Amino acid sequence: MITYRYLGNSGLKITELTYGNWLTHGSQVENEAAAACVKAALDVGISSFDTADVYANTKAETVLGDILRGERRESLEIFTKVYWPTGPRGANDSGLSRKHIMESINGSLKRLQTDYVDLYQAHRYDVETPLEETMQAFADVVRQGKAHYIGVSEWTADQIRAGAALAKDLGFQLISSQPQYSMLWRVIEDEVVPASKESGISQIVWSPVAQGVLTGKYKPGHAPPAGSRATDEKGGKNMIGRFVDNQDLLERVQKLQPIADELDLTMAQLAVAWVLQNDNVAAAIIGASRPEQVHENAKASGVAIPAELMACIDDALGDVVKRDPGLTAAGAPAGRPA
Repeated sequence: MITYRYLGNSGLKITELTYGNWLTHGSQVENEAAAACVKAALDVGISSFDTADVYANTKAETVLGDILRGERRESLEIFTKVYWPTGPRGANDSGLSRKHIMESINGSLKRLQTDYVDLYQAHRYDVETPLEETMQAFADVVRQGKAHYIGVSEWTADQIRAGAALAKDLGFQLISSQPQYSMLWRVIEDEVVPASKESGISQIVWSPVAQGVLTGKYKPGHAPPAGSRATDEKGGKNMIGRFVDNQDLLERVQKLQPIADELDLTMAQLAVAWVLQNDNVAAAIIGASRPEQVHENAKASGVAIPAELMACIDDALGDVVKRDPGLTAAGAPAGRPA
């Protein structure tokens, strides 16, 4: 069964493998297959589910709500997010204004068929809305019982500190940060993680297998496998291109195979287990298009990687690892998306 961890400085426990439906439900995966994957997650002991209103332009929330209907709500931890535009993309259909947050939480609850979400997350930082307005709106969402806890996603260290301080003044707390994190993408380690620890926040990380690159299926000198994310024109190809177009990186990833073999893990399991070695990581988000992928990923839970093999991983990957903390800010939207 999957191990539970506390989320931030709170009493909320979540499964250290959290099922996410970005790039799958409502878009790439048919509803029947999506339901089979969610049922597989429940079968292996995953009770935490992450989605967002923007995924498949609200369809992902609807699909997840339909699948989880009938499950005991108190036994689930459901997370969603607000920021990116949904609907007709009107002037107030994005961002973290009070208007958008209040309207978005109501829409998400309706689609998810629940009275509350366990975690409501700011999907990005809104440079066009005063932080005080955003945090006051989140405080009211909590007081209204529509969300139990509040988190953020892809915020910088300074933004996390400022948001956490305001939340404390308003009588609630930020408990989570959801950044990209993997063996290849470690930009949170030098600034975001220390700031989070100071503020009682832990990480729920996305893309622990670097969109599939760390599975080892992308071979240097070879075209991407048919049907893989790197060939998907719906969005996956754009995200993964920075990895699969780097032949040196692909060669170095292949050097991880003997390490995985020594631990009796697949390379995907090694990648997921690796992010969970960070004591500030509460959960790794896994996605799936087939139930067997869920069962395989579940084997990464509870794995301890010895220090000497962690060092071997660093040696194998060398300088292809991205560590610059400035990349969090560099990847942020310059203004509210329209």
